[in-house]
Amino acid sequence: MAGYSGSGASIQRQQLETSSSQKSQVAEEELFYRNCRAAYLSVFRSSLENITSKEQLCLVLQQAGRNPSQKRLSRFWTPRTSKLSFDDFCEILKKEKPTEKTELIKAFQKIDLNGDGYITRNELYKVLTKKGEKMTPEEVKDVIALADTNQDGKLDYHEFCKLFTSTADQCQKAALEKLEADTRMRRQQFGSESERAPKNSLTQAVIPSAGTPQKTDLETTPRKADSRPSSRPSSARSRRASVSSTITMGASNAKSVNLAEPKSIQDWHHKSLKGCFFLEEDGGIMSLQYRLHIPQTSTVYLTIKPLNLSQAEDKTSSWMSVDTALYIVRENERPEDPELVCFTELRDKEKFGWKGELSSGVYYLIPFTTGCRLKRKRKIINKQAQLVYRGDNGELALTKEFRSTLSDIFEVIDLDGNGLLSLEEYNFFEQRTSGEKCDEEAWAVCKENFDTKKNELTRQGFMELNLMEANDREGDPRDLWVTLESMGYNRALEMVEACPFVVDVYCEECKPKMKAVSLESGSKALSTAMYKSVINKGEAKVMKGNDNVIIYTYKSDARITAVIANKSNNKVTVHVNNEQSKNCVSSRGITVFAVEVPPRTNMVCQHVMPVNERQEWTYNCVESLMP
Repeated sequence: MAGYSGSGASIQRQQLETSSSQKSQVAEEELFYRNCRAAYLSVFRSSLENITSKEQLCLVLQQAGRNPSQKRLSRFWTPRTSKLSFDDFCEILKKEKPTEKTELIKAFQKIDLNGDGYITRNELYKVLTKKGEKMTPEEVKDVIALADTNQDGKLDYHEFCKLFTSTADQCQKAALEKLEADTRMRRQQFGSESERAPKNSLTQAVIPSAGTPQKTDLETTPRKADSRPSSRPSSARSRRASVSSTITMGASNAKSVNLAEPKSIQDWHHKSLKGCFFLEEDGGIMSLQYRLHIPQTSTVYLTIKPLNLSQAEDKTSSWMSVDTALYIVRENERPEDPELVCFTELRDKEKFGWKGELSSGVYYLIPFTTGCRLKRKRKIINKQAQLVYRGDNGELALTKEFRSTLSDIFEVIDLDGNGLLSLEEYNFFEQRTSGEKCDEEAWAVCKENFDTKKNELTRQGFMELNLMEANDREGDPRDLWVTLESMGYNRALEMVEACPFVVDVYCEECKPKMKAVSLESGSKALSTAMYKSVINKGEAKVMKGNDNVIIYTYKSDARITAVIANKSNNKVTVHVNNEQSKNCVSSRGITVFAVEVPPRTNMVCQHVMPVNERQEWTYNCVESLMP
């Protein structure tokens, strides 16, 4: 019995330590988001406002105690960026760590050749105007005037670093003080949270309207969907104008199949193209879209599934659990309102498909993933992969690991799978990684310098092209990393923010023609198709207190999707509470949030999937109108 008691005490001690660690983590995350809000609201009136320029992004980052370079800013504000939400800002702030005093001192010590702790005015001027991110003479003059307090022509960089970091801290402190001093600002846009809520209770998030679901405008710490309900009374329960949905789904059986291939499919005409879902900096998901021509009415079998790049038979790629779908639309007289023909509802393991008859004509295939399982992953990389090295002869070469990664990338961008890259295929890669395209003249030069076959780039030629880029930068791998990160890879050469897939089209009576036509993120056609699929097949519930607001909930064995239809002439804000759900993950990333729906529009509220498909999962959602 004594041994048992000791064991029990040990378990209790471990539980207390775990509980303490979890509380500490929650406190850290709460403080982080409070700092985010403070910085954001020191620049904007509301967290619902968007950042609309690189200058605004720089300003709000500075208010958070950061000092990003123009190069860092250009990574977050690309030529394709038109706006960033508060949630995007939070994600950027996680990556843009405050500059440490020790890092600054190390940088100055490289210039201080005699190690006396000082840098002359002329030395500093040469460095700041000729290396790295160059400054203008006027900017250098201002820096020196600030730092050279005794006017002796020398800079005490220890004092300067102290001044620099204290200024950053003061910016952050001032933003927090402003937030704490203004009760109205502290509570704005957060619905009717109880004033008597505990000081440590986390505030709810308000999500600005968007055509497709984004990561939320985070003003709260994410909670696990199957965690215990909050001790504070949920504000959703106090509202009368609400609807609730509870759906319990059984565990999926890996052997169960509701998608069956036609028996004579080997005799059908077949067309196959690859693609990839890419996770964007703003939380959106980019993907190729396809044009499909059916020359005559035919029975058609369409499928989409993740593409396994693993060479080992007993090992699958990490993204194989990411959900996929295809929406098939046809243009009508109103291009902004395409006709939804069908979508892939049936499933066989990781494959989703549809079978039916399509009349002759042109269709567009729009790939889709909910974002429940394709999410930004925070992972500490202990050792960055090496991309290039110099051989015994002093010439640059690609490392074995980098060549393997480039081979996988080649496999993804070789859309038709013929082992060669056409100009069209290469340009989708260029559009993704650089935002530009290669013209016919540049392509001709490419073919002259790198290995080609049938006027297309071979796998070896693709390797040579990347090696040339490394040589152009004298071995500096930064541009290569830009390419890799654009393709979804982290610094350990793991594909963590992308999901390759393959689309197959089988026609019984005719030969289909399919080609990739565009690389898009959050297209209007996809949003419209999504709304229509849920409204046509989902269960409708009218919001109590407002007959013009309807919640549509669609369920399949793989996911549940909710759409809010606002038929009124006024904007509505709907509070969403998933705290009672079990074994669920939402595309929103948190369990309590709010969605703004503009007048006479539809809005995807959220997609929900099981965390563990082999266990029962329960979707329990309460949607409430906020005043």
